[in-house]
Amino acid sequence: MATSGSEKLGLPIGNDPQSVRRRIEGLERVMERLVVVPGINRPVGLDVVLDIVPFAGPTAAAAIGAYLAWEAKNLGMSKWQMARMGGNVGVDWLLGMIPLIGAIPDFFFRSNTRNLRIVKRHLDRHHPAGATIHAVAQPKQ
Repeated sequence: MATSGSEKLGLPIGNDPQSVRRRIEGLERVMERLVVVPGINRPVGLDVVLDIVPFAGPTAAAAIGAYLAWEAKNLGMSKWQMARMGGNVGVDWLLGMIPLIGAIPDFFFRSNTRNLRIVKRHLDRHHPAGATIHAVAQPKQ
């Protein structure tokens, strides 16, 4: 039986909300938090690296961000949420188009992280079965 590239990477291939959530979280991690830069202790991802290549790099990063938004559209998100996500990708693309210094704004404006937050809010509200539970330690009384 042949396996797809997604299965080899451990990414789910289904269209259910939990699979989409895992794919979007993985994409955001690669684009925004791939490695931590020593000295400044700030995570950077492929988005910053792509912005170093003038014009083509920001366009490629925007295409990946658009894929994230397309995945979100398939979850039935509202037009308002989709417009916000498109705006985030567009602002990131415009900032990245500034020659030589276009990568600097990516340290502060992380469109994929913002879009992941929008998707997570939608999924937690409309598809609670796929929600991730974060444990918080309670102080002893």
